[in-house]
Amino acid sequence: MDKIKISAVNYTNTKPFLYGLQHSEIKEQIDLSLDMPSDCAQKLIDGKVDIGLIPVAATLNLPEWHIISNYCIGANGPVNSVFIFSNCPIEEVETVQLDPESRSSNNLAKVLLKNYWKVQPQLVTNAPDYASPADDKTAFVLIGDRTFGKAEQYKYVYDLAGEWKKFTGLPFVFAAWIANKPIPEEFVKDFNQALRHGLAHRTDLLKQLPHRADFDLEDYLMHKLDFDLTEDKRKALYMFLDYIKAL
Repeated sequence: MDKIKISAVNYTNTKPFLYGLQHSEIKEQIDLSLDMPSDCAQKLIDGKVDIGLIPVAATLNLPEWHIISNYCIGANGPVNSVFIFSNCPIEEVETVQLDPESRSSNNLAKVLLKNYWKVQPQLVTNAPDYASPADDKTAFVLIGDRTFGKAEQYKYVYDLAGEWKKFTGLPFVFAAWIANKPIPEEFVKDFNQALRHGLAHRTDLLKQLPHRADFDLEDYLMHKLDFDLTEDKRKALYMFLDYIKAL
């Protein structure tokens, strides 16, 4: 049987899933590649992989898509790794630099700017001074491991999952396991079992990760991230897609 091609991100937030895939029998059935979030999505869109742990905003670019797992990268409140950093209040920001590695988080920032904060700053992609703007009225979106330890460096820090919760009352889904075609039920069952195995062994995984003095990895993996794709998260996912369409 041909191996099922899977793309996932090699951020700390995905390591429980990767641990499960690499420590389960399913590893013999898959061809796993590790990519940036935007590249995961593009591989799935281009048909180069069958399944991707992709930013949910990217589903809008897929002619066919199926959620194949009960697990996701989500949060029920502040997640501590998806931010807008700024040196002035968000209401005074004139420019927002978008994260070149992101799709969903950039779209989440746009949704919140328009509908929650009700401001219209200029949005910049691929800014030459990205993440180190000299202008105090310029903020930037930053996601993933690159945010670790940076929250203390800026006067104003907006955790986008936390702001979404304030706005909607719902949790948020950053990325879900999406297929671009129907996947055999037996594989899906084994796949979910492997992901569950990884989540159950987060304490073992934490022992393998390098210690950081500037970031609490245990709190992040055990509490800030919420990996279950609950009904509220599904509701939030489709609500988010509706907001993106209205942009």
